[in-house]
Amino acid sequence: MCDTLVTLGEEGVLFGKNSDREPNEAQVLEWHPAAAHLEGARLRCTHIEISEVARTHAVVLSRPWWMWGAEMGANEHGVVIGNEAVWTREPAGQPALLGMDLLRLGLERGATAEEAVSVIVDLLERHGQGGPCSHDRPGFTYHNSFLVADPSGAIVLETAGRQHATEQVRARGRSISNELTIPSFARAHSDRVHGRVAAAGRRRALTERAACAAGQPADLMAALRQHGAGGAPAFSPIKGALGGPCVHAGGLVASSQTTASWVADLRDAPLHWVTGTSAPCTSVFKPVRVDEPLDEEAPAGDRFDPATRWWRHERLHRATLSDHAALLARYRPLRDRLERSLLADRPTSADAFAVAEAMERAWLADVASSGLADVRPRWLRRVWEKLDREAGLSEREGA
Repeated sequence: MCDTLVTLGEEGVLFGKNSDREPNEAQVLEWHPAAAHLEGARLRCTHIEISEVARTHAVVLSRPWWMWGAEMGANEHGVVIGNEAVWTREPAGQPALLGMDLLRLGLERGATAEEAVSVIVDLLERHGQGGPCSHDRPGFTYHNSFLVADPSGAIVLETAGRQHATEQVRARGRSISNELTIPSFARAHSDRVHGRVAAAGRRRALTERAACAAGQPADLMAALRQHGAGGAPAFSPIKGALGGPCVHAGGLVASSQTTASWVADLRDAPLHWVTGTSAPCTSVFKPVRVDEPLDEEAPAGDRFDPATRWWRHERLHRATLSDHAALLARYRPLRDRLERSLLADRPTSADAFAVAEAMERAWLADVASSGLADVRPRWLRRVWEKLDREAGLSEREGA
């Protein structure tokens, strides 16, 4: 599950996305410079190989650790893309390009939103989409919708197999979630049962209202942290916490977790604000730039590794879940104050990430020493205990 939104304000374009995936699926930030490629070169994507192009643009990506493609990203020309899983009446298809592969290819090959959409459509028509979209669940597959933006505007692209429809965004705010939204295309292709299970309409109503009202990056950060009615995550044994765009795992049918978040400010020189970690409610948005890569980390995976930023943050995230309302309240004012400082000062990425990590270590120590009981129902504790075991997180390490 995911949510992507865009605001077309008087001063320019703002964009945001939450990427919701398997709870133990680490997502990595990575930079790729512009590159020239030899004639006839081939490119290995997640499941298939395709022809490479003569030149690719510099990109920064948020990528699930096991796939070639990305959930969201930006290129050197100010193009940003987010994708959504959608379920349609078209056959799932054989292994082909994933929606995440198409997203990365659009960024690497498109210098404008329109060019990126054309790239995705051309590749979709030639190669199709399909294949496992989950490392843990090889039978899990879906089609995709995309929200593509640049400093001049935004386009919605929705697909069903090799078929597609586009919509130029005209309203101030627009969002997409896990259902088709272009009316005529949705009527022809939607699988509405899956959309209802994903609570896509409810989440999209929240994000579209927020997109229409947003005026600053902080507004989209707040939008991506919404849990729905009541303010705190409301867990269902079937769906987990799908009441708002900040999604938390726990359901037997749908058990997605927001594993990374992104806000792009395209109003001047593009500047991107990313968590690089799961659960925006427990995370700090830090600035990144396409031409300012961070030092490389050890490769992340689906097992706890303190050498990786994503897994280091998981200790705070999972400890907070034991009493989300009370424990988040202990450090949320400090998180908000830090973000206001980062938004005002726009430091280097290296400095911002270092400060945020130091703060998170202090918050974790405070949460761990709080003495507050785990207030979750037993079934939800069992879900997360199983996830921790599968990730190699001991009870002490997760505290």
